[in-house]
Amino acid sequence: DIIPPIFSIINFVYNELIARGYDVYIGKTDKGEIDFVIDDFGERKYIQVTDYLSSDEVMQREFGAYKSVDDNYPKYVLSMDKINYSQNGIIHKNIIDFLLEEVNI
Repeated sequence: DIIPPIFSIINFVYNELIARGYDVYIGKTDKGEIDFVIDDFGERKYIQVTDYLSSDEVMQREFGAYKSVDDNYPKYVLSMDKINYSQNGIIHKNIIDFLLEEVNI
């Protein structure tokens, strides 16, 4: 069986979050799931991961995952895109930049 590249990317991000010392969970919403919910020493953060924000459908899926999250904790979308697609208070970061950061998100 061939594993789609997105699963490798998600696994890299998961391993990096664990290595940074976060408690990592999968988030459930009434409309689906959020890839990762992390506990940053008492502060919650949400992370969506995708390979590329290549279409309106993908943008809607990744950013739309946060529609039913009604708190003010930081929300991120990580992708391979170099263009900053941050919107509506949701922070977009390039995955490579995220993996190379020495500071926490």
